[in-house]
Amino acid sequence: MVKPLSVAVQMDALEQINIAGDSTFALMLSAQARGHRLWHYLPGDLDWVDGRIMVTARPVEVFRPGAEGQPYFRWLADAEYVEMASEIDVVLMRQDPPFDIAYITATHLLEHAQKAGVLVVNDPAAVRNAPEKLLVLNYADCMPPTLVTRSLAAAEAFRASHGEIVLKPLHGHGGAAIFHIGGKDPNLSALVELFGKVWREPFMVQAFLPDVAQGDKRIVLIDGEPAGAINRVPKSGEIRSNLAVGGSAEQTALTPEEKAICARVGPDLKRMGLLFVGIDVIGGKLTEINVTSPTGIVAIDRFNGTDTPALFWEKVEAMRDGR
Repeated sequence: MVKPLSVAVQMDALEQINIAGDSTFALMLSAQARGHRLWHYLPGDLDWVDGRIMVTARPVEVFRPGAEGQPYFRWLADAEYVEMASEIDVVLMRQDPPFDIAYITATHLLEHAQKAGVLVVNDPAAVRNAPEKLLVLNYADCMPPTLVTRSLAAAEAFRASHGEIVLKPLHGHGGAAIFHIGGKDPNLSALVELFGKVWREPFMVQAFLPDVAQGDKRIVLIDGEPAGAINRVPKSGEIRSNLAVGGSAEQTALTPEEKAICARVGPDLKRMGLLFVGIDVIGGKLTEINVTSPTGIVAIDRFNGTDTPALFWEKVEAMRDGR
């Protein structure tokens, strides 16, 4: 019999989530069904006090509402100021990006909780060292032609070599600020100028993959092994397939190329303590490795009749037990 765990979920405000497709909510429902106790807190609720990590967290119950608009959670008590090491067994670090200094600071604080015996998933140091568009650079042979730069001259030379390109911020999320630039599009210099003013870090340029019209495949890996996938198809007139910007999900299976990519990256993810990861593949090319708050498991399980949250919690419970 599994020992009940005290699970604190570091995420965005519960009132703001869309439970129909929210992976964190699905994980919470599954944890509760397995007998685990849930707490909710925001990243700003973490404190470091004389060597201890304290958190202002609130015990919560979640449930599937009977109809749209009905409540889907209730607070079980007022917020409490508790020491993580004594009250919390597992932390799910699941707040959405932006991956900024506040996000990075939270990973540093959670490292202290981890050292005190709390299991943090995904591993906070690994998350900090593996931004989605930087970790993927370790697998250049699996990627489309890619450039990371702040230089207009470098971007122009890259376009001259590859024709149509895609510009994206290095630490963007949810499909925001992604631009498709044609071979003769006069807006490249203006966009590079804009990126330089909005973001201090370099930006990413990739060769445009026409196969994106057939979809951008999100593959979820649990403890380094593929658990399932969905194909995210962009709406008409778009290249961005993210569900957050209007893409639609359809059932899919892994190709031999995609299985090979999973076999390539999976052992590294497992070694790093990145238990729940979503990789993105277009036309057999790896474009991103998402480790902060990857999504997709609700649609995967709906299409395939699987239970990815149960698989996730089986791994967590084994890790907590030292198995």
